[in-house]
Amino acid sequence: MASRRRVSGIAGGVAVALVALCVPPSAARAQEVENLRGMSIDDLAEVNVSSVSKTDQPLSDAAGSIYVISREDIIRSGAATLPEMLRLAPNLQVYQKSPSDWVITARGLNGNSTAQSYSNKLLVLIDGRTVYTPLFSGVYWDLPDVLPDDIDRIEVISGPGATLWGANAVNGVINIITRRSSETKGLYADVRAGPDRQAIGARLAGQAGDDLSFELHGRYLHEDAFDLASGGSAKDPWRHLQGGFKVDWTPSDADLLTLQGDLFDGRDGQPGSTAENISGRNVVARWNRNLGSAGQLHAQLFYDRIGRDSRAVGGGKFRTDTYDAELQHNLALGSHSIVWGVGTRDVDYVIEGTPNFFFVPPHRNLFIADAFAQDSVALSSALTFVGGIKAEHLPYAGTSFLPEARLAWKAGPKTLLWASVERAVRSPTPFDEDVQERVAPIISLSGSPQFRTEKLWSFELGTRVQPTQTFSLSATAFYHHYSDLRTVEFGTGPAALNLTWGNNLKGDIYGIEAWANLQLTRWWTLSGGATWLQRNLDFTAAGSGLLGPSQAGNDPPYVVTLRSSMSPLTDVTFNLDARAVGRLRDSTVPPYAELDGRIAWNLTPAIALSVSGTNLLHERHQEYAGGDFIPRRIMGGVELRY
Repeated sequence: MASRRRVSGIAGGVAVALVALCVPPSAARAQEVENLRGMSIDDLAEVNVSSVSKTDQPLSDAAGSIYVISREDIIRSGAATLPEMLRLAPNLQVYQKSPSDWVITARGLNGNSTAQSYSNKLLVLIDGRTVYTPLFSGVYWDLPDVLPDDIDRIEVISGPGATLWGANAVNGVINIITRRSSETKGLYADVRAGPDRQAIGARLAGQAGDDLSFELHGRYLHEDAFDLASGGSAKDPWRHLQGGFKVDWTPSDADLLTLQGDLFDGRDGQPGSTAENISGRNVVARWNRNLGSAGQLHAQLFYDRIGRDSRAVGGGKFRTDTYDAELQHNLALGSHSIVWGVGTRDVDYVIEGTPNFFFVPPHRNLFIADAFAQDSVALSSALTFVGGIKAEHLPYAGTSFLPEARLAWKAGPKTLLWASVERAVRSPTPFDEDVQERVAPIISLSGSPQFRTEKLWSFELGTRVQPTQTFSLSATAFYHHYSDLRTVEFGTGPAALNLTWGNNLKGDIYGIEAWANLQLTRWWTLSGGATWLQRNLDFTAAGSGLLGPSQAGNDPPYVVTLRSSMSPLTDVTFNLDARAVGRLRDSTVPPYAELDGRIAWNLTPAIALSVSGTNLLHERHQEYAGGDFIPRRIMGGVELRY
């Protein structure tokens, strides 16, 4: 079956190439290819971002530790999945465990699977729809997928964003923003195939009258199994099939209505057995209205279902249905720029556990409601104060108040200095409160009804500067003070193996993250970044000390990245992405360096050919404790635009 898939992918690529050679591209398509050849440092500084303040503003004015992964970055890198795209952000730490399993975090606390601790302090959104699972506040990275060419940009905030985005936006926010369907007109196809991996995507977009644009898209991903430490196969191949649509309607100059949705299905191979089935569907309705002097109004509704079924491998089954509504108003009043909003979310879930791992009760309805307001006050032409607060009613935990204060000084046209203090929390989940694990007839681990929110106070000092037209630098020093982090504690029952969750870990994580862009020539740009991380965590007097502080994560002390983007010839692009990661604390995973790369040739404005590779420096390597050994992968690609 695997060999037939490979042949099919390669044959599809040849077919696309033949079609492209026979079809003349439009002038718009030719211009689109030209735009992908490079953005200047000035262009990057003026990219509009919205995640820092929920208001469009140039990146150069955004008072936060935010990195923007552009559409150009994504396409030139050859990244095939969302986690691979997120490797391009120097303020994230990205680790791959298997073809379908990834660990992604910012500023540490990447989890420890041996202690049943997971990366759960990062909020991820796709066009305003949250994609984390409420069952444990983390992200199943094998579920969400987006056609790379559909992405306009990915805004990555390291540090909390709870005042605007709510609980679980503790260590960072990832906001994936796709293009309007009116920007993706025509036929697009992308086929990449190699001996062990295939990625095939297609899109058809067009107009239905002057005011209505539409898009239909589909994508198939497949990857063969990785390796065990012994050298044999881990028997965990992965496949993912997704289709969706997007419709944008502008009934007036003041209104934009969007309806979009996706449906997906997949299978995750499990070592020594059959596969786990994954599935999901979602639909988003969004209305943006320009109110003139009264500001802008944003309203959104979404429904999302995800499901996993591992009963065939002796596991359980669950599904979650999420219903979400939000309203936001942006208003300028003199020297004040105000954004306020309200939201509500209802999550209905059912978990079918196993005799040894289950939830009591197996079904709940989780209700969240919030209201927030933020005011940006121009104290002078160069000095701005930002203050805000969110009140959020959370399941299990009641109401949390999440304040924020920022001060931004525009010291020059290309120099920004800022400082901030903010509070964030991770709310309790069914995994914290309701989980039950059994060894033989004994309940060995129980959730705790007394589990509290995990809390963070964050202090940051940062700068963003562009001293010349060809060089820019961003740097942030941060200090995070955590309290009530989850711990493993002894229960009150008579059994020797009778454990429960507690909130008895506290301490500090501090460090520096920085990145820079240097345009050496018109056709060659270097981008680099580094994060240095120091961690001091310890137990409270009530803590048992079981499993040690490393149960919260085994974060490396440093991560360094370097990217070279070249267009040495008019129609040729050549990218190299290198990374070096320090030794994972309290694990056997050594420090390592790796390299990804892609070379592409725009044969015509309609067709591009490419060769891309991942993990090029080693035949195989390990990135995360307990993870597979990741082999080198090579793919050839054909891309059509018409």
